[in-house]
Formats: sequence, C-alpha cells, structure tokens
Amino acid sequence: NWCCPPGRRVQSSRLGPAPPRLLSEEEYRAQGELETQKALAELRSLCQSPEFSAWTTVSRIQSPKRFADFVGGASHVTPNEVSAHEREFGLESLCIDEQLFEEDDDDDDDEEEGNVNDCFAG
Repeated sequence: NWCCPPGRRVQSSRLGPAPPRLLSEEEYRAQGELETQKALAELRSLCQSPEFSAWTTVSRIQSPKRFADFVGGASHVTPNEVSAHEREFGLESLCIDEQLFEEDDDDDDDEEEGNVNDCFAG
C-alpha cells in the first residue's frame, strides 16, 4: 500500500487495459505464416508420437497416402490447391472485385474493357 497510493489504483482500474496494437497487413501475413508453420509442426509431432492411433485416423480420412506424406514432411496443400486459392483470393481476384464494385460511369464498353486489361498487364 505504501508504494501505490489508493487514488492511483482506482484511476488505472477505471481506464481498463490498453487496447491492443493493430497489426499492419505485412505483420498480419507474417504472423499467420509463422503460426501456421508452428501448428503444422506440432500436428506432425503429435501424429508421430507413440500415443497417436494411426489406424483409427487413417480409417477416417479420405486420402491416407496424402496424410502419410504430410506426416513425413510434405506440404499440407497440393499445387492445384495453391493455384485455386490464388485464382480465388490472389491479386487477379482483387482487381476483378474492384471493378465489380466501381461506380458505373456511363462510359462506353471499350473503356471498361481497357480497364480489365490494365489489371492483368503487369
């Protein structure tokens, strides 16, 4: 009590905890990548432990070979899945989404076609 005056304790409790610092997009992506890699490593480790029931798990999954490859260190996604993700959520989809939500300027179709081509040129 002698180091913290009573008024000081009341003031800090009224303010509550400080709001967390928001991450930049770059920090968010980096943290997501790091945490995903840590979780995948933890999952692989768990699957390789003596307590893990491999037969029970394999009997429940659709692709036992893919699971075995993952436990052995292979990627958790296939190249086709990466391509599909890029098509759906990558830069191309952002450009298309941007154009879909632009206000219609009553310009002719030739100019709009030029805008679509601009997105994919570069």
